This record gives sequence, structure tokens and C-alpha cells, in this order.
Amino acid sequence: MSGLILNAFGNALTVSANMGSAVWTASAVNYSHWFNVNIGFILFIIGFLNTVTNQVLIKHWDWPRFVGEICYVLFFSYFVNLFVAGFNAVGIGHLPIIVRAILSCVGIIFFCVAISLYQRANILMHPNDDTTNILRFFYLHKNAVAAQLIDFIPPIAAIIIAFAVTGNLLAVNVGTIFSILFNGLIIQTADKLVWPTLKHNFKTLEPKKD
Repeated sequence: MSGLILNAFGNALTVSANMGSAVWTASAVNYSHWFNVNIGFILFIIGFLNTVTNQVLIKHWDWPRFVGEICYVLFFSYFVNLFVAGFNAVGIGHLPIIVRAILSCVGIIFFCVAISLYQRANILMHPNDDTTNILRFFYLHKNAVAAQLIDFIPPIAAIIIAFAVTGNLLAVNVGTIFSILFNGLIIQTADKLVWPTLKHNFKTLEPKKD
């Protein structure tokens, strides 16, 4: 639960600072404005699609994984909405541009640390972070940086589509560049420095054989 709250806190901080969010969050912001719905709803839809994608990537249906990730994204989207409202109420979005840029990068560091913690614990995590875990350990020889970069392709494509249709480009700024360049590196560094005794125990449930 602490990882979930830290993740939601960091993402909400980047949204309220309005100086660039991580690419998945930035895509959610753009679609939230495009369809005029709250960002929590878009984040839930993205999380649901990530959950289904994970089932495809592990090549069998894992019901505990599916249900756990849906539960996670329900709470995550709720807390992001809650924190965004709180940050907006205290005027985060009206701070000087340099301060907001710093806060956006700090928010990214917060949620990268959260990702590092719950990916290693491997109990309950955001489906998108499970996607990067699956890519990292099943397809990319444990390379977190490569996993993050590949994971950025769908939201970047989604942002391009939203921009082409609406003519607006939202939540893409300094923080987005910081996230693209350093997400994987921050996660790998947090693996070593934040609770280093917590080791990766990544596994999947193997499909039953007849």
C-alpha cells in the first residue's frame, strides 16, 4: 500500500506542477482533456489495457495476477485524483516555473522509487510496471533501462495521435524528458540504495500441463 500511495503521490505531483509528466501519465492527461473526463478514469482504462497486455506477454492466463492488477489500478486512479485535487488546492500549479520543473522531476523520482520497491516485493503492482518487469526479466536480460524505453512506445504513439486530432500537447515538458532519460536508471539505482536487502523475486505462474 505504501508503494501505491508513493506512486500516486509522485504522478499527481507531476500533473499539478504542469511541467511534464511521465509519458504514460502525460498520455492520460491529453486524453482526459480530449474526452473531457477526469484523469483517474483514463488512468483506469490504461491500467486495464496494460493488465490484458501482461496476460499476452506471459503467454497464459493468470487470474490472481489479473485481479490483483485491476484492484491496484482502481486504488491508484482514485489516489491520483485525490492528490491532484490537493496539490491544486494549495497552488502548486501557480508556483514559479523553475520550482514547478523541479517538483515535476521530484515527482518522477518518487514514483520510480515506488516502482523499485513493489517490483522487488512482487506482491501487488501497477500493471504497467508489471509490463516492464515482464519485459525486463523475460525478454531483455534483466535490463531495466531497455524495458522502460520499450514501454514508452505505446504512450508516445497515443500522445502523437491526441495531438494530431486536438492540436493540443499537454503534460509534455521538462519532466517528460527527465522521465524518458532517467526512469530506468533511477529504478536500477533505487534497487541498490533503497531497502537493498529487498531482492527481486519475479516469477509467473506456469500454465498447468496436461
